[in-house]
Amino acid sequence: MSISRITAIALMMMMIVMGSAPVRAEGPMNSLRKPIEDITKILQSSKPQTVDEKQAQRDKIFVITRQIFDFVEMGKRSLARNWKNFTPEQRKNFSDVFADHLNNTYMDKIQSEYQDETVEFLSEEKVSDDKALVKSIIKRRTVNVPVDYSVLLSNNVWRVYDVNIEGVSLIKNYRTQFDEILSKETPDQLIDRLRKKTAL
Repeated sequence: MSISRITAIALMMMMIVMGSAPVRAEGPMNSLRKPIEDITKILQSSKPQTVDEKQAQRDKIFVITRQIFDFVEMGKRSLARNWKNFTPEQRKNFSDVFADHLNNTYMDKIQSEYQDETVEFLSEEKVSDDKALVKSIIKRRTVNVPVDYSVLLSNNVWRVYDVNIEGVSLIKNYRTQFDEILSKETPDQLIDRLRKKTAL
């Protein structure tokens, strides 16, 4: 299985973590189960054939992903030390466009390549009072892919801020890319670059 295929599936499962409404913190792993079932049902209920059908399905999923994804935390961690060089307005713009980028980039693959994958949760590990690691596997027909979700407790809601796929962190991968770009370009240029790429 290609890296892009694994990443798309893992991002799908990362998106699946987003519940239709904020879930009170009963425990990191338990708070993820119901949302996963809800989004899996959306993906399994129909295979979009037209552009309108695809967009309608995508809109349903986007509503869910935007409620509990901690895109600000994801943006901050993907920029790492570069975050301090961004103004408050640039931070907001970057977080918004990064969210759009993740949604649009991986939804194309998810909608075209989803093959009834499911998730089995294995365990949860509290890293601190407000951070935890939820271990799971994506179950495919021929192989199981280990995926770990890093979640942060904010306003009594566990929000996903990173996903680790077979030992590879999604955020660290983006951090490497953004470090290279920001060594040559300004924050506004990075935001504009990402916005144009997302619009393709």
